[in-house]
Amino acid sequence: MTMSTSSTTATIIRPKSWADALSALYDDSWNAGLQRFRSPFAFRGLSRLDHSLSSSLVRLADGQGNARRLEMALLRNFRKYAHTEGMLADSIWDWLALAQHRGLPTRLLDWTYSPLVALHFACETPADFDVDGAVWCVNFVEANKRLPSRLKRIMTKEGSETLTVDMLSAFGSLDDFDRLSRRPFLVFMEPPAIDRRILNQFALFSLMSSPVAEMDDWMRGHPTLCRRVIIPASLKWEIRDKLDQANINERILFPDLDGLSRWLTRYYMPASAVAREDERHASHPDFNEGDRDRRLRRPGRSSARHASRSRTSRR
Repeated sequence: MTMSTSSTTATIIRPKSWADALSALYDDSWNAGLQRFRSPFAFRGLSRLDHSLSSSLVRLADGQGNARRLEMALLRNFRKYAHTEGMLADSIWDWLALAQHRGLPTRLLDWTYSPLVALHFACETPADFDVDGAVWCVNFVEANKRLPSRLKRIMTKEGSETLTVDMLSAFGSLDDFDRLSRRPFLVFMEPPAIDRRILNQFALFSLMSSPVAEMDDWMRGHPTLCRRVIIPASLKWEIRDKLDQANINERILFPDLDGLSRWLTRYYMPASAVAREDERHASHPDFNEGDRDRRLRRPGRSSARHASRSRTSRR
Protein backbone atom coordinates (compact mmCIF):
# COMPACT_ATOMS: atom_id res chain seq x y z
CA MET A 1 0.00 0.00 0.00
CA THR A 2 1.39 3.40 -0.99
CA MET A 3 0.52 6.73 0.60
CA SER A 4 1.20 10.33 -0.36
CA THR A 5 0.52 13.48 1.62
CA SER A 6 1.13 17.22 1.46
CA SER A 7 0.14 20.22 3.51
CA THR A 8 -2.35 21.40 0.88
CA THR A 9 -4.01 18.20 -0.36
CA ALA A 10 -5.78 15.29 1.24
CA THR A 11 -3.88 12.10 1.96
CA ILE A 12 -3.99 9.73 -1.01
CA ILE A 13 -3.73 6.00 -0.35
CA ARG A 14 -3.31 3.41 -3.08
CA PRO A 15 -3.91 -0.12 -1.76
CA LYS A 16 -2.27 -3.06 -3.47
CA SER A 17 -4.67 -5.74 -2.23
CA TRP A 18 -8.15 -6.36 -0.81
CA ALA A 19 -6.61 -6.43 2.69
CA ASP A 20 -4.84 -3.11 2.04
CA ALA A 21 -8.12 -1.53 0.94
CA LEU A 22 -9.94 -2.65 4.08
CA SER A 23 -7.07 -1.48 6.27
CA ALA A 24 -7.10 1.96 4.64
CA LEU A 25 -10.87 2.35 4.96
CA TYR A 26 -11.03 1.22 8.58
CA ASP A 27 -7.93 3.14 9.66
CA ASP A 28 -8.35 5.55 12.62
CA SER A 29 -11.55 3.83 13.77
CA TRP A 30 -10.47 3.41 17.40
CA ASN A 31 -12.32 5.77 19.76
CA ALA A 32 -10.24 6.02 22.93
CA GLY A 33 -13.01 7.77 24.85
CA LEU A 34 -15.51 4.99 24.16
CA GLN A 35 -12.91 2.21 24.11
CA ARG A 36 -14.66 0.97 20.97
CA PHE A 37 -13.97 0.91 17.25
CA ARG A 38 -16.29 3.71 16.09
CA SER A 39 -15.03 5.43 12.97
CA PRO A 40 -15.39 9.24 12.79
CA PHE A 41 -15.42 9.10 8.98
CA ALA A 42 -18.13 9.40 6.36
CA PHE A 43 -17.46 7.57 3.09
CA ARG A 44 -18.39 8.15 -0.54
CA GLY A 45 -17.48 5.73 -3.33
CA LEU A 46 -16.94 6.82 -6.94
CA SER A 47 -16.55 4.37 -9.79
CA ARG A 48 -14.16 6.71 -11.63
CA LEU A 49 -11.28 8.63 -10.16
CA ASP A 50 -12.06 11.69 -12.28
CA HIS A 51 -15.57 12.15 -10.86
CA SER A 52 -15.83 15.35 -8.85
CA LEU A 53 -17.72 16.05 -5.63
CA SER A 54 -19.91 18.70 -7.23
CA SER A 55 -23.57 18.49 -6.28
CA SER A 56 -26.20 17.70 -8.90
CA LEU A 57 -27.52 21.26 -8.40
CA VAL A 58 -24.15 22.82 -9.25
CA ARG A 59 -23.85 20.58 -12.31
CA LEU A 60 -27.34 21.53 -13.47
CA ALA A 61 -26.58 25.24 -13.03
CA ASP A 62 -23.43 24.62 -15.11
CA GLY A 63 -21.52 27.65 -13.84
CA GLN A 64 -24.18 30.13 -14.92
CA GLY A 65 -24.34 31.77 -11.48
CA ASN A 66 -28.05 31.06 -10.98
CA ALA A 67 -27.78 28.10 -8.62
CA ARG A 68 -29.63 29.84 -5.76
CA ARG A 69 -32.59 30.84 -7.91
CA LEU A 70 -32.60 27.42 -9.54
CA GLU A 71 -32.62 25.70 -6.15
CA MET A 72 -35.60 27.74 -5.01
CA ALA A 73 -37.55 27.01 -8.19
CA LEU A 74 -36.81 23.27 -8.07
CA LEU A 75 -37.84 22.88 -4.44
CA ARG A 76 -40.91 25.10 -4.79
CA ASN A 77 -42.24 23.10 -7.70
CA PHE A 78 -41.24 19.76 -6.21
CA ARG A 79 -43.28 20.57 -3.08
CA LYS A 80 -46.23 21.74 -5.18
CA TYR A 81 -46.42 18.67 -7.38
CA ALA A 82 -45.36 16.14 -4.75
CA HIS A 83 -48.52 16.95 -2.82
CA THR A 84 -50.53 15.57 -5.72
CA GLU A 85 -48.73 12.25 -5.19
CA GLY A 86 -49.65 12.21 -1.53
CA MET A 87 -46.12 13.04 -0.39
CA LEU A 88 -45.88 15.30 2.64
CA ALA A 89 -42.96 16.63 4.68
CA ASP A 90 -42.75 18.63 7.88
CA SER A 91 -40.00 21.15 7.06
CA ILE A 92 -37.81 22.42 4.24
CA TRP A 93 -35.20 19.92 5.44
CA ASP A 94 -37.58 17.00 5.06
CA TRP A 95 -38.46 18.22 1.58
CA LEU A 96 -34.79 18.63 0.68
CA ALA A 97 -33.98 15.08 1.81
CA LEU A 98 -37.01 13.66 -0.01
CA ALA A 99 -36.16 15.58 -3.18
CA GLN A 100 -32.59 14.30 -3.14
CA HIS A 101 -33.79 10.77 -2.54
CA ARG A 102 -36.21 10.97 -5.48
CA GLY A 103 -33.63 12.27 -7.93
CA LEU A 104 -34.17 16.05 -7.93
CA PRO A 105 -30.94 18.04 -8.32
CA THR A 106 -30.08 19.49 -4.90
CA ARG A 107 -27.06 20.80 -3.04
CA LEU A 108 -26.81 17.49 -1.14
CA LEU A 109 -24.37 14.66 -1.74
CA ASP A 110 -24.85 11.07 -0.59
CA TRP A 111 -22.45 9.49 1.87
CA THR A 112 -22.51 6.45 4.10
CA TYR A 113 -21.23 5.46 7.51
CA SER A 114 -20.22 2.10 6.00
CA PRO A 115 -16.85 1.77 4.25
CA LEU A 116 -18.07 -1.42 2.58
CA VAL A 117 -21.13 0.29 1.13
CA ALA A 118 -18.85 3.02 -0.24
CA LEU A 119 -16.60 0.34 -1.68
CA HIS A 120 -19.63 -1.15 -3.41
CA PHE A 121 -20.32 2.12 -5.21
CA ALA A 122 -16.66 2.37 -6.24
CA CYS A 123 -16.93 -1.10 -7.80
CA GLU A 124 -20.56 -1.26 -8.95
CA THR A 125 -20.07 -0.56 -12.66
CA PRO A 126 -18.43 -3.26 -14.79
CA ALA A 127 -18.01 -0.79 -17.66
CA ASP A 128 -15.68 1.20 -15.38
CA PHE A 129 -13.59 -1.77 -14.24
CA ASP A 130 -10.75 -0.70 -16.54
CA VAL A 131 -10.28 2.63 -14.74
CA ASP A 132 -9.39 3.48 -11.16
CA GLY A 133 -12.14 4.43 -8.72
CA ALA A 134 -11.96 6.05 -5.31
CA VAL A 135 -13.50 6.19 -1.88
CA TRP A 136 -13.46 9.60 -0.22
CA CYS A 137 -13.26 9.62 3.57
CA VAL A 138 -14.10 12.76 5.59
CA ASN A 139 -13.73 13.04 9.36
CA PHE A 140 -17.15 14.49 10.13
CA VAL A 141 -16.47 14.59 13.89
CA GLU A 142 -13.54 16.96 13.39
CA ALA A 143 -15.41 18.85 10.67
CA ASN A 144 -18.19 19.55 13.19
CA LYS A 145 -15.71 21.40 15.40
CA ARG A 146 -15.44 24.02 12.66
CA LEU A 147 -19.17 24.66 12.41
CA PRO A 148 -20.85 27.92 13.47
CA SER A 149 -21.41 28.02 17.23
CA ARG A 150 -25.20 27.80 16.94
CA LEU A 151 -24.98 24.45 15.16
CA LYS A 152 -22.44 23.14 17.65
CA ARG A 153 -24.76 24.08 20.52
CA ILE A 154 -27.63 22.17 18.89
CA MET A 155 -25.52 19.03 18.55
CA THR A 156 -24.15 19.33 22.07
CA LYS A 157 -27.66 19.66 23.47
CA GLU A 158 -28.76 16.56 21.56
CA GLY A 159 -25.58 14.62 22.35
CA SER A 160 -25.13 13.89 18.66
CA GLU A 161 -22.15 13.96 16.30
CA THR A 162 -24.31 14.59 13.23
CA LEU A 163 -27.26 16.83 12.56
CA THR A 164 -30.72 15.51 11.69
CA VAL A 165 -33.61 17.14 9.84
CA ASP A 166 -35.29 17.66 13.21
CA MET A 167 -32.29 19.56 14.57
CA LEU A 168 -32.08 21.69 11.43
CA SER A 169 -35.77 22.57 11.67
CA ALA A 170 -34.62 25.43 13.91
CA PHE A 171 -33.87 27.13 10.58
CA GLY A 172 -37.07 27.78 8.68
CA SER A 173 -35.40 28.23 5.30
CA LEU A 174 -32.18 27.51 3.49
CA ASP A 175 -31.45 31.25 3.49
CA ASP A 176 -31.61 31.29 7.29
CA PHE A 177 -29.16 28.40 7.38
CA ASP A 178 -26.80 29.97 4.83
CA ARG A 179 -26.61 33.20 6.83
CA LEU A 180 -24.97 31.42 9.78
CA SER A 181 -21.57 32.22 8.29
CA ARG A 182 -20.14 34.23 5.44
CA ARG A 183 -17.58 31.51 4.87
CA PRO A 184 -19.03 28.29 3.39
CA PHE A 185 -19.10 25.40 5.83
CA LEU A 186 -19.87 21.72 5.58
CA VAL A 187 -22.54 19.82 7.51
CA PHE A 188 -23.31 16.11 7.60
CA MET A 189 -27.02 15.43 8.00
CA GLU A 190 -28.77 12.15 8.72
CA PRO A 191 -31.83 11.79 6.47
CA PRO A 192 -35.17 10.55 7.78
CA ALA A 193 -35.86 6.86 7.20
CA ILE A 194 -37.78 7.47 3.99
CA ASP A 195 -37.47 3.84 2.93
CA ARG A 196 -35.30 0.78 3.33
CA ARG A 197 -32.69 2.10 0.93
CA ILE A 198 -31.74 4.81 3.42
CA LEU A 199 -31.53 2.26 6.22
CA ASN A 200 -29.68 -0.45 4.31
CA GLN A 201 -27.14 1.96 2.88
CA PHE A 202 -26.42 3.46 6.33
CA ALA A 203 -26.82 6.77 4.55
CA LEU A 204 -26.14 10.37 5.41
CA PHE A 205 -25.95 13.54 3.34
CA SER A 206 -23.36 16.26 3.11
CA LEU A 207 -24.68 19.79 2.89
CA MET A 208 -22.79 22.96 1.98
CA SER A 209 -23.97 26.28 3.37
CA SER A 210 -24.37 27.74 -0.10
CA PRO A 211 -25.97 26.32 -3.25
CA VAL A 212 -22.90 27.37 -5.25
CA ALA A 213 -20.25 26.10 -2.82
CA GLU A 214 -18.13 23.19 -4.01
CA MET A 215 -17.18 20.41 -1.63
CA ASP A 216 -13.93 19.99 -3.57
CA ASP A 217 -13.01 23.53 -2.48
CA TRP A 218 -13.89 22.77 1.14
CA MET A 219 -11.65 19.68 1.05
CA ARG A 220 -8.74 21.67 -0.33
CA GLY A 221 -9.16 24.02 2.61
CA HIS A 222 -9.26 21.16 5.14
CA PRO A 223 -6.78 18.56 3.83
CA THR A 224 -6.10 17.03 7.26
CA LEU A 225 -9.76 15.99 7.59
CA CYS A 226 -9.91 14.07 4.32
CA ARG A 227 -8.29 11.14 2.62
CA ARG A 228 -8.86 9.48 -0.71
CA VAL A 229 -8.43 5.75 -1.08
CA ILE A 230 -7.74 4.93 -4.71
CA ILE A 231 -9.40 1.71 -5.89
CA PRO A 232 -7.07 0.43 -8.63
CA ALA A 233 -8.70 -1.02 -11.70
CA SER A 234 -6.60 -4.15 -11.18
CA LEU A 235 -8.41 -4.83 -7.87
CA LYS A 236 -11.98 -4.08 -8.89
CA TRP A 237 -13.03 -7.57 -9.97
CA GLU A 238 -11.62 -9.12 -6.78
CA ILE A 239 -13.24 -6.48 -4.57
CA ARG A 240 -16.53 -6.82 -6.43
CA ASP A 241 -16.62 -10.59 -6.01
CA LYS A 242 -15.71 -10.42 -2.33
CA LEU A 243 -18.35 -7.76 -1.65
CA ASP A 244 -20.93 -9.99 -3.33
CA GLN A 245 -19.89 -12.85 -1.08
CA ALA A 246 -20.22 -10.52 1.91
CA ASN A 247 -23.79 -9.72 0.73
CA ILE A 248 -22.97 -6.09 -0.08
CA ASN A 249 -24.74 -5.67 -3.40
CA GLU A 250 -27.64 -4.03 -5.25
CA ARG A 251 -30.13 -6.60 -3.96
CA ILE A 252 -29.46 -5.46 -0.38
CA LEU A 253 -28.75 -1.76 -0.91
CA PHE A 254 -31.71 -1.28 -3.28
CA PRO A 255 -34.22 -3.71 -1.72
CA ASP A 256 -36.83 -3.84 -4.43
CA LEU A 257 -37.29 -5.67 -7.70
CA ASP A 258 -35.26 -3.07 -9.60
CA GLY A 259 -32.30 -3.61 -7.27
CA LEU A 260 -32.70 -7.36 -7.58
CA SER A 261 -32.70 -7.13 -11.37
CA ARG A 262 -29.62 -4.92 -11.40
CA TRP A 263 -27.76 -7.29 -9.10
CA LEU A 264 -28.63 -10.35 -11.18
CA THR A 265 -27.69 -8.59 -14.42
CA ARG A 266 -24.27 -7.64 -13.08
CA TYR A 267 -23.66 -10.87 -11.16
CA TYR A 268 -24.19 -13.07 -14.20
CA MET A 269 -22.44 -10.76 -16.68
CA PRO A 270 -19.35 -12.59 -18.01
CA ALA A 271 -16.08 -10.71 -17.83
CA SER A 272 -15.85 -10.86 -21.62
CA ALA A 273 -18.99 -8.70 -21.88
CA VAL A 274 -17.32 -5.70 -20.24
CA ALA A 275 -15.34 -4.78 -23.36
CA ARG A 276 -18.57 -4.72 -25.36
CA GLU A 277 -20.17 -2.50 -22.71
CA ASP A 278 -17.27 -0.04 -23.02
CA GLU A 279 -17.79 0.19 -26.78
CA ARG A 280 -21.51 0.83 -26.38
CA HIS A 281 -20.94 3.60 -23.82
CA ALA A 282 -18.44 5.30 -26.09
CA SER A 283 -21.15 5.53 -28.76
CA HIS A 284 -23.44 7.53 -26.46
CA PRO A 285 -21.79 10.96 -25.97
CA ASP A 286 -24.93 12.35 -24.33
CA PHE A 287 -24.52 10.01 -21.35
CA ASN A 288 -23.48 12.05 -18.30
CA GLU A 289 -20.64 10.14 -16.67
CA GLY A 290 -20.48 12.51 -13.72
CA ASP A 291 -24.08 12.30 -12.62
CA ARG A 292 -24.18 8.96 -10.87
CA ASP A 293 -26.51 10.47 -8.27
CA ARG A 294 -29.42 10.69 -10.66
CA ARG A 295 -28.65 7.40 -12.42
CA LEU A 296 -29.08 5.47 -9.21
CA ARG A 297 -32.60 6.69 -8.70
CA ARG A 298 -33.93 5.81 -12.12
CA PRO A 299 -35.55 2.38 -11.84
CA GLY A 300 -36.69 0.19 -14.65
CA ARG A 301 -33.62 0.53 -16.84
CA SER A 302 -33.71 -2.99 -18.18
CA SER A 303 -30.99 -2.92 -20.81
CA ALA A 304 -27.60 -4.39 -19.97
CA ARG A 305 -25.98 -1.01 -20.49
CA HIS A 306 -28.05 0.79 -17.86
CA ALA A 307 -28.22 -2.14 -15.51
CA SER A 308 -24.44 -2.38 -15.44
CA ARG A 309 -23.88 1.35 -14.84
CA SER A 310 -26.61 2.16 -12.45
CA ARG A 311 -25.71 9.92 -5.28
CA THR A 312 -30.11 9.25 -2.37
CA SER A 313 -30.67 6.28 -2.62
CA ARG A 314 -26.95 6.61 -3.22
CA ARG A 315 -26.56 9.90 -5.04
